[in-house]
Amino acid sequence: MLNDVTIGQYIPGDSPVHRADPRVKILLTIAYMVVIFFIDTYIGFFMYLLFTLLVITVSNLPLRYTVKGMKPIMFIVVFTAIINIFTTGGTPIFEWRFVTITREGIDAAVLLSLRLILLVMSASLLTLTTTPISLTDGIEMLMNPLKKIKVPVHEIAMMMSIALRFIPTLLDETDKIIKAQTSRGADFDTGNIVQKAKSFIPVLIPLFISAFRRADDLATAMEARCYRGGVGRTRMKQFKISQNDYIITGVMILFTAFVLFIQH
Repeated sequence: MLNDVTIGQYIPGDSPVHRADPRVKILLTIAYMVVIFFIDTYIGFFMYLLFTLLVITVSNLPLRYTVKGMKPIMFIVVFTAIINIFTTGGTPIFEWRFVTITREGIDAAVLLSLRLILLVMSASLLTLTTTPISLTDGIEMLMNPLKKIKVPVHEIAMMMSIALRFIPTLLDETDKIIKAQTSRGADFDTGNIVQKAKSFIPVLIPLFISAFRRADDLATAMEARCYRGGVGRTRMKQFKISQNDYIITGVMILFTAFVLFIQH
């Protein structure tokens, strides 16, 4: 399960999506997520799902690897779907004692599940096709106007980059700790939810210790390299909007307009 998390991972490539300016990809991803909340029909979600699969194909990303990133959120998807099925009022299609399932509840559950899946897939696509350094620089450059009101833009971007970078590292560390505890007789698979939660306490303590140790090592390394924030820093690679970025943006705008048009 831990190895199925794709957010924070990066797969090298030379596709048009990989070559796109990170600022463009960040803005388009945000726009993608916003539009998803305005879609409320099956045809709209179907079109967006096809579009997402097309982007994965164009990016030369392994479809199976991208889709397996849905596994960690399936519990949340199923849980929210069940809540919607049994709590949404409307036209009943099944009634038994105090349990009522409505047509509107099923529709809400399916649409919400699709919305959550598309949100995670879009976030995964951004990190899978963008290096952590490029992502940090892109975020910082987009937030540059906030410097006028004394917002520590560079520090915020640096923290986000470090957080993304350490997601796979901490997941690998957690997997190693679980395997070590299992070899010593620990059982993480049997029992009810409370018992399973208690069984993870021996995992959390060494994980926190490891995380703090890595944070201390990182701080020491940054101080040894005379890191003093973003003042006076330059970038080896300067971003420049290219024709590829205009094409990607144009395709996204036309597709979004088409989907919003046909669903009404």
